[in-house]
Amino acid sequence: MKPHSLLVAAALAAAPMFAAMPANAEDTIVIGMTESQTGALNVDSVAQQRGADMWRDDLNAAGGIKVGNKQYKVKLVVYDDQSVGGRVQQLYTRLINQDHAQFLFGPYSSGLCATAAVISEQYGKLMIITGGAEAKTLELGNKYLFQAITPADYYLSGAVEALTKLDPKAKIAAVYSDDPFSKAVLAATLVQAKKAGFQVVLNESYAPSTTDFGPIVNKIISSGATAFLGGGHYPDGATLARQIHDQKAGLKWISILVAPASEKFADLKQAALGISAPSQWEPQESFTPQFGPTVADFNKRFHDKFKLAADYHAASGYVGGLLLQHAIEQAQSIDPDKVADALNKMDVTTFFGQYKVATDPKHHGLQMAHKMVLAQWQMVNGKLQRQVIWPLEAKSADAIFPIPAASH
Repeated sequence: MKPHSLLVAAALAAAPMFAAMPANAEDTIVIGMTESQTGALNVDSVAQQRGADMWRDDLNAAGGIKVGNKQYKVKLVVYDDQSVGGRVQQLYTRLINQDHAQFLFGPYSSGLCATAAVISEQYGKLMIITGGAEAKTLELGNKYLFQAITPADYYLSGAVEALTKLDPKAKIAAVYSDDPFSKAVLAATLVQAKKAGFQVVLNESYAPSTTDFGPIVNKIISSGATAFLGGGHYPDGATLARQIHDQKAGLKWISILVAPASEKFADLKQAALGISAPSQWEPQESFTPQFGPTVADFNKRFHDKFKLAADYHAASGYVGGLLLQHAIEQAQSIDPDKVADALNKMDVTTFFGQYKVATDPKHHGLQMAHKMVLAQWQMVNGKLQRQVIWPLEAKSADAIFPIPAASH
């Protein structure tokens, strides 16, 4: 059984125990969250959870969060939401009322975060979002939501910008999952693409549960598209990439949401080569953090702990904890209003990049400063690896264009 699964079992068996902990120098802060241990969002959600788990372990090993003469250890209470919104609502209510969570981390995906936000705001609980990019959730007058990642409107901006240099006459096929996040990304992307002078020859959504993309790939081929922008989450994005490759769609450029940013995407082998993905963070980045680990330190210790390379979902899970820790230390309090005020005032850089949120009532908590990169799967020393190709000042390799699949 995985470590966080043990936490779930313990929480289910003895939730009231957390409320009865004595007040002393080793007081415990309870943070609640859900994870998609099962269901369509599993791959990226588990990665996000690994990051949160590692932050908790690092923090507790260092003695905890310092507030005055107290050291607060952290306990994560985690439940499996099964990638289902209805469960998220039930479980976040349970986390607050039964597990007495003092703070919350959002679940993975925009749709599940929107559901969790209804509960967190209802109870006045501060929630940090590290896996929900849709801006709409942060535009409803919420007071206790804080987004650590770049909003959805900017996910594919780098792909559009790169195409203006690589193929200014590209014909774009926009094919994307019919879910809140993907639709928000592509709505903004198509505006940007048309403004850049690109012709959009196909604009179509598909059910998130789609497994046979044959008819859609046929439409892409018939449209005469030379570039693809779209996708959704891991299962559909990976399947779409493989079937585009298998059907020899002849595309010169493919940028897919979410799936190619996972290390698991390398399992597609030749079908992964040349595919690009917007990324919230890549291991090659070199920010100088004001607090917390360096990029190199995070990468090494994450690999040592999980025997996996970190992706942006893992990094975002870690940084959510780091930002909460810093805000509590700045506030010198665990009072949610004081911690929220500290998060509102923060303009900081961590290994994950910059954090600064909007504070006006209409956009409160919306991330304003974090920048995304565009990463592409390339062959490096005989092994598939992601390389940063955009923006140019952050690149670790030149873009492959056209992608190799186009010549198959």
